Amino acid sequence: MMQPKSRMKIVSEQTLSNGWTRLSSYLLDYIDRKGATQQLKREVYHRTPAACILLYDPKRDLVVLVRQFRLAVHLNGDPAWMIEVPAGLLDDDHPEAAIRREAMEETGYRLREARFLFKCYMSPGAITEVVHFFAALIDTEDRVAEGGGLEEEHEDIEVLEIPLDDAARMIEAGEIFDAKTIMLLQWAALNRNRIG
Repeated sequence: MMQPKSRMKIVSEQTLSNGWTRLSSYLLDYIDRKGATQQLKREVYHRTPAACILLYDPKRDLVVLVRQFRLAVHLNGDPAWMIEVPAGLLDDDHPEAAIRREAMEETGYRLREARFLFKCYMSPGAITEVVHFFAALIDTEDRVAEGGGLEEEHEDIEVLEIPLDDAARMIEAGEIFDAKTIMLLQWAALNRNRIG
């Protein structure tokens, strides 16, 4: 159901930081469901769109994942080298072009076809980033490079090949705790007969 824009009016915006991403503070007038006007303060990170992909090898019944360092996770006291699906920012590319680029850079796999699945906001309360989700069938012949990320971006990415059932168990064991990866592995478990 569409909500009328007239229920919300931006009163002011102030840039708090403009480094790796822009952080803004907003003051808004918001009319609640009872008709009362509330003045709300919100902070928003302006992140560009991104894409992620599940690489699935049906012959070996495995997925190709990556492991890389995440500072924010470390600051929370969790294991900082996270296991994830390949992903990256669109950098003004079409989502499919971007994910083809990221898959090659991170894993060394050249994609034959990439199937768009869905898009979603991962943290809509504070981040503008929308993520486009894809899946692709691969086999050993599709790995044409080493992967590991771009040296000029100081990426240090380990490529992992994990049986799909083991990857699902790793979610329950707390070894995989990245949201986009969990979503794509759950999608694969529900659609195994259609993707293989």
